[in-house]
Amino acid sequence: MSEFLNKSDQKITRKKLRNQLTPYESKLWIYLKNRQLLGYKFRRQYGIGKYIVDFCCVEKKVVIELDGILHMNNNIAENDKKRDLILIKLGYKVLRYSNKEIMNSLENVLESIKNSLTSPSRYA
Repeated sequence: MSEFLNKSDQKITRKKLRNQLTPYESKLWIYLKNRQLLGYKFRRQYGIGKYIVDFCCVEKKVVIELDGILHMNNNIAENDKKRDLILIKLGYKVLRYSNKEIMNSLENVLESIKNSLTSPSRYA
């Protein structure tokens, strides 16, 4: 399983992404880092198979993806759906929020994440 999570061939890319968070990722990370959200550990730019997700709580298998305007593009949106299905098949719950939600409704986003962390897993 260790070869599947945070694969070594993605290390440089993951580090680059962590060092270049978008303003929206940075804003959400303030609330996720250091176990601030219900005591759960989140990782940013975490590798799962061939994908690098924005945030992941490994313990609860919750993935958080933030979508900018590019994700409105039909091709990208279709790829997001395929990616989500693969992550779901692997047992992850995928939460997607728009950058606009992060800027305008952060409290609602945080409440939604809390609910996902505390709700029983479909895969337990």
